[in-house]
Amino acid sequence: MLNVVLAGGGTAGHTSPLIATSEVLREHGVTCTAIGTSRGLETRVIPAAGLELDLVTPVPLPRRPTLDLARLPWRLVGSVREARAILKRRRADVLVGFGGYVSMPAYLAARAMGIPVVIHEQNAVPGLANRVAARFATVCAVSFPETPLPRARFIGLPVRTAISDLAREDGAGRSARRAEARRDLGLAPDRLTVLVSGGSQGARSINTALLGARDRLLAQGWQVLHVWGPKNFAEHTEVVTAESGARYVPVAFVDRMERAYAAADLMIGRSGAGTVVETAVVGLPAIFAPLPHGNGEQARNAASLVAAHGAVLVPDHELDGDRLAHEVEAILGDPARLQRMAKAGPALMPADSARTLAEIIESVAGGDHGTA
Repeated sequence: MLNVVLAGGGTAGHTSPLIATSEVLREHGVTCTAIGTSRGLETRVIPAAGLELDLVTPVPLPRRPTLDLARLPWRLVGSVREARAILKRRRADVLVGFGGYVSMPAYLAARAMGIPVVIHEQNAVPGLANRVAARFATVCAVSFPETPLPRARFIGLPVRTAISDLAREDGAGRSARRAEARRDLGLAPDRLTVLVSGGSQGARSINTALLGARDRLLAQGWQVLHVWGPKNFAEHTEVVTAESGARYVPVAFVDRMERAYAAADLMIGRSGAGTVVETAVVGLPAIFAPLPHGNGEQARNAASLVAAHGAVLVPDHELDGDRLAHEVEAILGDPARLQRMAKAGPALMPADSARTLAEIIESVAGGDHGTA
């Protein structure tokens, strides 16, 4: 029996691929546990996914190599000690890291104990923990082909089975579920649908631009499902029905994002790694407005899909109602372009990344490093 310990936390960008990979590993009879910190959403989502979670003390990492990096080892000592105790108690055959605060102490503990390390980097611009671990990891798996890590192996981003199933071509994929998904979400089953979502907490600039574009879109007969985010939803709860018959349906959140993907013909959102990969995998054309902060990883995440003509990128500072309406009209008003965009994503991004990563992990855990 193989024992795999998976480390990742802080945001859904780290926990979602961790959970998706663990689903496949457990199907294969592998024992999986996770390491996280008390700061992130892993304390909620990982136990909810049926995984036991061990916690270590969080050690914030600088986003870029600075003088703080030289002092980092001293702050890491306690967390590395905690991670070593966990790996020993869990009898880990391999450590799999997905980034975040918890990954650095877990990586260092595994290296000190001679436990092989597999890393997965979800962003096109890798985080510090994965850049460090890439120097000694057995396998460096990446979501995007241009990710600058040594010996990087492009496999895509592990997504939940409920998402990857939408890519099926046997008549049971996204198109087969579209009408039912629309009805479940309060939408007409036979109208072109725009999905708007700025992520789990929403995005103010996208929400504002959509309000400016809403009437133009509804006048075309296109319905809109607008996921505001819980903090932004209180003042925008009214369903609007235009003279065209198209409806604007605002919601705080969608608890099963696969339904929203199935319902939509076009998505408007940020370009976090999960959103870029999931829309590509399911063949959902997108308009991305990358988060204008951080180190530019969201724009880089979208670059390959934009280059393949599966998505359009609008810089956040250019996003307003007129620009957004123009972009939507140019896509939904051109059925041939919409179809080409829908085909570009699946051709670029594999749907079976979770299974591929699970196979790599099992190979490394079993000692077959050469074929991993």
